[in-house]
Amino acid sequence: MTEASPLSRYQLAELGALLAEPARAAILLALMDGTMRPAGELAKIAGVSAATASAHLKRLLDGGLLSLHEQGRHRYFRLANDDVAAWLEAMALPHASRAVPVAAIRDTALCRARTCYRHLAGQLGVALCEAWLERGWLLTQSEGICLLPHAADALVQAGLQATPALQLLHLRGRGCLDWTERRLHLGGPLGVAITGAMIDAGWLRRAHRNRALLPTPDGLRRLAELGVHIQT
Repeated sequence: MTEASPLSRYQLAELGALLAEPARAAILLALMDGTMRPAGELAKIAGVSAATASAHLKRLLDGGLLSLHEQGRHRYFRLANDDVAAWLEAMALPHASRAVPVAAIRDTALCRARTCYRHLAGQLGVALCEAWLERGWLLTQSEGICLLPHAADALVQAGLQATPALQLLHLRGRGCLDWTERRLHLGGPLGVAITGAMIDAGWLRRAHRNRALLPTPDGLRRLAELGVHIQT
């Protein structure tokens, strides 16, 4: 499933059938953090037997929602690509008016900042995208969203390593609709690389129990210098 290949009604029906099974939905949600997981771990998460999980994983692979990584005798599953993650995230939007207040009460950290597959989402992701578009650091083009050179220089001055920051200039991102904020955050390869660079720099830490990202005090200070502000 890609943006360049529009879905037919039959493909859409098949995708709906894939998500209609709670165990398969649980598997997909578990992989939304961008990790690779073995079948046994996914079976436990989905609450099904190993044989049942194997059948579900085959259907998800055949449906193009998962990819398989083999390392020796070990087999690991992950979401097929960023397009799948963006589609799954957007699927929550029709329920956002009911789900967001409850989610915010139960897990404010997840709404504040989290990974959408491998890029930054939530309040912090939306704030970053909007601030950098307003500053003219991000430019929307026909082939995607790009980071401009003066923005890369600002990131280096703020504390990101020079080589990763300059590599960002060769990547393209895209607007990804945030299911809790219902506004755009920065996805695609550019969004993934920026998020990874901020994690490496210690501006963000991964939560252990879910896909929340925890901004560090130093990270919040440096992001504020880059025009990115959220309520603390």
